[in-house]
Amino acid sequence: MRTAIVGAVLLVLGAVAVATGLLPVPDALALWDRVWPILLFVVAVTVVTELAADAGVFTVVAQQTARWGRGRAWLLWLLVVVVAALSTIFLSLDTTAVLLTPVVIVLARHAGLEPLPFALTTVWMANVGSLLLPVSNLTNLLAQHAMGDPSPFAFAALMWAAAVVAMIVPMLVVFLISRRQLLVRYTTGPEDGIEDRVLFWISAAVVVALMPLLVSGIPVWLPASAAAVVLIAVFLVRRREVVRFGLLPWQLVLLASGLFLFIEALHANGLGTLLARVSGTGESPLALLRLSLTGMVGANAIDNLPAYLALEPAAGSPVRLAALLIGVNAGPLITPWASLATLLWHQRLSSFDVHIRWSRYMLLGLLVAPVTVVLATLALAATA
Repeated sequence: MRTAIVGAVLLVLGAVAVATGLLPVPDALALWDRVWPILLFVVAVTVVTELAADAGVFTVVAQQTARWGRGRAWLLWLLVVVVAALSTIFLSLDTTAVLLTPVVIVLARHAGLEPLPFALTTVWMANVGSLLLPVSNLTNLLAQHAMGDPSPFAFAALMWAAAVVAMIVPMLVVFLISRRQLLVRYTTGPEDGIEDRVLFWISAAVVVALMPLLVSGIPVWLPASAAAVVLIAVFLVRRREVVRFGLLPWQLVLLASGLFLFIEALHANGLGTLLARVSGTGESPLALLRLSLTGMVGANAIDNLPAYLALEPAAGSPVRLAALLIGVNAGPLITPWASLATLLWHQRLSSFDVHIRWSRYMLLGLLVAPVTVVLATLALAATA
């Protein structure tokens, strides 16, 4: 409920800004045109995830993955790292946060392991792994347009070194801080049966069909919405009691809407100018570091998408845009609101009764984010 209250307050403040002219109506409408597909995608993919989890899809996937780990926790963790990286690169960070988090929680519990190292791997990889392809992150799609619409291969050629470094550094930290939980052997518990095989196979087919559609070039909200409608219809026939208002992430949508509107009002009243002055100019390693670190600070202060939009005019070249992406994609590991994926991830944790204190999360992020951004930016400078 706290999330909804904060979102409502921000939404009211944004509405006041529109009513008083601090945020021009055309700017507010342009913002809405940009963010409604994101919010609709979040709602639809959350519904798909909730219903697929109830049908047992994630349980079966987790049980199969546990066999591949061969009783070694570190090997099982590496499998999660690889899957999280591929999911983020090809399906976007929000999809990883929503779809993969339930899998790794069920996986860890099925193997009798502490779920937090696996959950932390998922959220960090969802953010830092979103540098390689345009589809990996909405900020990348915006930057691709600003770069002159290079092909995905050309985009990856610019970003590959930074993307590799950005993925390796946080994963090393996860292993170091969780080595006692990962350097053990495990035995899997008894496998859970499938209660309704019709629901299971239809849900599994919908999830499998959805994944390639999300990278097909179709606006992601379209296939996600279609998948949600199909599963809702099937559940209304097979298990009506599961279809409820609580499936909708309304508190998160309220927070995101309020945050976008409030930040846009600040941007219209000088925030972008201030950030542009701070970010500097030039393409030397120090200049790129200045821009990427400014992006990191901005993302953790106001969310990565508004931070990107505020700083994009100050970038001005493909290399500087790449440095900005490092800051706003790999940098938002500190505050809960730094990226929508982090909030989605935390919602998934709560729904599976897994808890991590935000104070601990922020402390770990303070240690990891600056190092990751600096090393990834230097990798960019060395290869660009």
